[in-house]
Parts: sequence; structure tokens; C-alpha cells
Amino acid sequence: MSAAVGNIVEIGMPRLSDSMEEATVLKWLKRPGDSVTRGEELVEVETDKATVVYEAERTGVLEEIVVDEGETAVLGAVIAKLRVAEDAAPSLSRTAVAKPAVQQARTPAAPVPAAGPRAGRVRATPVARRLADELGVALHGVGGTGPGGRIVRADVRGRAPDVATRPAATGKGAVSEHVHTATQRTIAQRMSESRTQIPEFTVEAEISMSAARALREDLRAGGLEPLPSYNDLVVRAAALALRDFPNLNAAYETGKTLRFGRVNVGVAVAGEDALLVPTVRDADTKTIFEIAAETRVLAERVRDRKVTADDLADGTFTVSNLGMFGVRRFTAVINPPQVAILAVGEVADRPVVVDRRLVTGTTMEVALSCDHRVVYGAEAARFLGRLRQLLEHPSLLIVERGSA
Repeated sequence: MSAAVGNIVEIGMPRLSDSMEEATVLKWLKRPGDSVTRGEELVEVETDKATVVYEAERTGVLEEIVVDEGETAVLGAVIAKLRVAEDAAPSLSRTAVAKPAVQQARTPAAPVPAAGPRAGRVRATPVARRLADELGVALHGVGGTGPGGRIVRADVRGRAPDVATRPAATGKGAVSEHVHTATQRTIAQRMSESRTQIPEFTVEAEISMSAARALREDLRAGGLEPLPSYNDLVVRAAALALRDFPNLNAAYETGKTLRFGRVNVGVAVAGEDALLVPTVRDADTKTIFEIAAETRVLAERVRDRKVTADDLADGTFTVSNLGMFGVRRFTAVINPPQVAILAVGEVADRPVVVDRRLVTGTTMEVALSCDHRVVYGAEAARFLGRLRQLLEHPSLLIVERGSA
């Protein structure tokens, strides 16, 4: 198909999550002039939750890249233009022609006014405008190196070369600037909202893990794979406990509590530059072996930056474990709109008292943080009691699917 024949369809930035307001283009997989086939991978985009590969929904020729790699665009903004056959695009309506590679319910992109740029308005990417405001750089007169002469972030930085590494103005030394990614900005915003808007309280407990350790050794000796980790046992136990305490498997809305019919446990995983929480859906109906297999796949996707928005969606409760780093105890921040999060410490041998004698035992400390608008102290304490019962008698965790 000739690039000079056909109609232009504008590719908009679609919505991929409820909290998404903007996204960053990481890598274009096609260049202007390349043929594009429907279903072919077109661009990698970092949303507020994950890095997602988009597939073209139409066949044509990529006419122009509007948002270059490393630049950010708001929801619904045009990121590229595609030339399609005349009978395939009867109008020049602004249409999002990309979809996430992972199948999920899609929310239509926010409409974008069809009017052209205002007279005298400098053509610049949203991130370039924001950076210019922060640095006090006037965009008029800045030469644009982006597509069609568009001003990009690098052009603005060129007018303020001391931003990346600022000279030492105080005794703190030179300051290097590290701009947050879309994911980091979202995490910062959500955690700030959690601490300032949620009346939070925390209850703690120490749990004997001697039986859990013996169970894992028996499974290891039996050659059963995948071998569940301590955290897999905690996820399973928490999911079963949530059945008995539905107020913790919920969300808060003004004047009401939303209890969820599915128990979807989010497992906090440290990525390269952010903490992400992929979801083990229906964790109360899965065996510890199914949970072990699933958590390994999800953790690997986070570390390889291949986790999808679908992997991170629909969590109803979160488990955050820092025990692998030797942390004994900590308090986690609630991940809104959830109303509770369980912080898990290291499983280790410690002195304990048994029958009034000091002996060595294997223990683990946990801290449950709750939204006091939904959960009360006694209920949180009973939840931890049920969690302790399940982990101290781990044979309860090895049951048929869907039963406790």
C-alpha cells in the first residue's frame, strides 16, 4: 500500500486501568513508512501499573509518530497516525487503534477534541511542557527535534544543561536528578493518599512455624514440585482466613463497605525500580502447589518487566513479605481501595518458652494493618488468630480445592 493513498486515522492512548491518567511510550516497534498489519505488535507503553505491548487494530502504513520514545501522553491523546485504505476509514475521526496484548475488558479512551492546535501554540509533548514549567524554560524559540519539529524533553533539557547533575550549591555535594516513571508516580500518589486519608491501625502477632518447616521438609523429601515457600503458605492461609472475615476482603466507599465475592490476594514483588503487586485470583480455591506455581510466574514477570495490567488487577487483599531480606517485623502501607494488608517478617530460629522452659523454636512475626472505617481491632485480632491456627497446623492448608 502506498503511504500517499488512503485516509489518516489517529491512534489515541487508550485507558488500561481505572487509575490511569497518562502513560509513557517506551519503544516503537514500527517506524514511519512501515506497513502495519492488524494484530501486529506496534508499541510498548508503560502505564501506571505495568509495561504493555499494544497490537494494531487496523492494517495500513504508519504515517507519523507523534509521541516519541521516552515521552508521556495523557489518556486519549494522539500518539501516532496511521494511513489506511479509503474504504477502511470513511472519516478522519480520532480513533484509538491499539489494544493491549492481554485480553481484558477495555474502557473506551477519553474523547479528545478534534480541533487543531491553537494559533501561536508551540508544538511540544506533555512531558516537555511540564519539564519546561519546572525549569522555567520558555518554549518559544526552542528547536524541536521530535516528529514534525515537536519539542521533546531532550530539547528542554538542552536549554537547562545543569538539571541532570546540578552543581554543588551546599555541603551536600552534586545533586543528580532521577525523574520518576509513570509507575513510581502512581505508587507515590497512592501511598500518600493511603497515609493521609485512611485511619489506619496495626495489630501484631508471633506465629510458630516449626510445623510449617517440617511440612516443607517432608514435601522436599517427597520430591513434590513446585515446593511451596513460606510465603505461599501465608498466602493460602490468609485467603482461607478471609473467608471467615469478609470485612477484610473489602473496600471502603463513603458511608458503605463493599465486600468482594472473590478472594484475590496481591503479593508484593520488588521490581527493578518499583514495588508491584500481582494478583493470585481465587487464592482460597487453589492448592498450595497451584499458588506456588503461580506466584513464581508472576514474580518472574515483574522482574523481567513483562507483567501486564491484567496481572496487577482485581486484588482484594495484599501480603507483603520482607522476610527474605532478614527483616524481623515491619508495618506495611494499605494499598487503597483495599482495607487491609499483611506484613510478613523472617522465619527464623528464636528462643521461645514452652511449658515454662526456654527452648529454641522457629517463629515468624506478622503485622496486620487495617482501615478503621471498615475493620475494628477485635475483628483484626480474630483474623490473626485464624491465620496463626492455619499456619501452626499446616495440614489444614493441604486440602481439596475450594475447601478449608
